[in-house]
Amino acid sequence: MMDQGMMQGGALMWGMGLIGLLAVIVPVLLVAALVKYLFFR
Repeated sequence: MMDQGMMQGGALMWGMGLIGLLAVIVPVLLVAALVKYLFFR
């Protein structure tokens, strides 16, 4: 019973980490694309 609870906590932690990672990567890519579009037309 104990390790099942630990697994769910770990999955939740991984999910939050992935969401955080996407929340950082997506704006960076958008800014990079915008800069490239504005300066290299």
